[in-house]
Amino acid sequence: MVGGKWVTAPKVTKFPDPMNGEPFLEIPDLTKEDLAPYVASLTSCPKSGLHNPFKSPERYNMLGAVCAKAGAMLRKPEVADFFARLIQRVAPKSYPQALGEVVVTQRFIENFSGDQVRFLARSFGVPGDHAGQISHGYRWPYGPCVLITPFNFPIEIAVLQLFGGLFMGNKMLLKSDSRVSIVMEQALRMFHECGLPPEDVDFINCDGPVMHDLLLRAQPKMTLFTGSQRVAELLAKDLHGRIKVEDAGFDWKILGPDVGDMDFVSQQCDTDAYGSLGQKCSAQSILFMHENWSKAGLVDKLRDLVEKRSMKDLTHGPILTVTNDTFFSHLEAILEIRGTSVLFGGKPLTAKEPHNIPSCYGSFLPTAVQVPIEAMMKPENFSLCTTEIFGPFQIIVEYNDSQLPLVLEACERMHSHLTAAVVSNDVHFQNKVLANTINGTTYCGRRARTTGAPQNHWFGPAGDPRAGGIGTPEAIKMVWSCHREIIVDEGDIPADWTVPPRT
Repeated sequence: MVGGKWVTAPKVTKFPDPMNGEPFLEIPDLTKEDLAPYVASLTSCPKSGLHNPFKSPERYNMLGAVCAKAGAMLRKPEVADFFARLIQRVAPKSYPQALGEVVVTQRFIENFSGDQVRFLARSFGVPGDHAGQISHGYRWPYGPCVLITPFNFPIEIAVLQLFGGLFMGNKMLLKSDSRVSIVMEQALRMFHECGLPPEDVDFINCDGPVMHDLLLRAQPKMTLFTGSQRVAELLAKDLHGRIKVEDAGFDWKILGPDVGDMDFVSQQCDTDAYGSLGQKCSAQSILFMHENWSKAGLVDKLRDLVEKRSMKDLTHGPILTVTNDTFFSHLEAILEIRGTSVLFGGKPLTAKEPHNIPSCYGSFLPTAVQVPIEAMMKPENFSLCTTEIFGPFQIIVEYNDSQLPLVLEACERMHSHLTAAVVSNDVHFQNKVLANTINGTTYCGRRARTTGAPQNHWFGPAGDPRAGGIGTPEAIKMVWSCHREIIVDEGDIPADWTVPPRT
């Protein structure tokens, strides 16, 4: 989709079925020679955007009406089911996980129906120094913007960020992971049916180097990237900092000394670590477990829950970003650390059930490895133990009261600060941990989790000026608009005014 029209690509790339390796999708695959229309379309948008408080303000109302229609459309069971099944087909996960993504998207769109879009652009005024002078602060668009989204949430991340950009007046170019881009292709057709102007969003399928070339040629005024930390750092450099990032998350959970609600806590640990096959930027990557939980049998509970995961209902399945070779090499390296042990998993999926997952994707059992806290904290081990494996894998570290400072030091030394959980109802323990950590989305209390990312609260990292959030009015305004101050000074010039001496 470019310049308001669906176009045919001269070349396609074939992707295998993640469940059996058979020919599956033929996805457009543009080359550098095909980019001129996209560069022209994006650069046709001025820096002042498609709309702003002074230009085409009726578009705020138009987008509110689009959201009202689209929210009602996504509320229809047959439409929600269509998108949930489509998500399952290209990024295998259980039906409740896939449908949950659609529900969050529907609620977000519904939240910004009616006047809510223009409320995002609410301004403020401050009295001036004399009659007729007043300063106004406005939220201003960037103009031409780019959105790059990953495979793991094909509709939720893309729609929430895409519409945030549109609400604030930007023209958007969307690049979804090609393996799942059919989901947003179908979503865009639905939004067009609901009144979204086709010219507002360009949609491209291409590989990483081609997209990188497009960014360098088009020079968008703002790019939002959700994905790996390595690519985020590359883009930040090449785009001269004109970027917001929701990058990788090596997310921690700390179980405090107060044990209770064992069944609830264990199932939440299972969901956080292994739901959606662990392919979430918010997945529980490391569990700091107070010795009281270990003595109470948390690991046994967790092992029993993991055992119930199966290919049959897609509570387990193909891992799209980590091959078996990569995973087992990482596992072997960790097991070389003195005192480490596999608590469960650590084997190919074939050890439990037969499958036809192609070798280009991972197929291993949900795994947990216990690492002694003193061994993990050694400089030669820490980086290895805190390397994110984007799949069903977690590190479990047992600690006691005297070792809490080591736990907090570990949290301080980590590089990614997306989500976290403090599982405790002990207020003093909560305050100790919260006061000394920074993760942007932190859940606290006995029900605390690391995953969820609903539409009703901020979701994003902290500790980085480039951090990009999602979902809330604050996130939308911070990511997709900048501040502009306009000072009106139109008062009468005093009759006795004279030209002052030069300074």
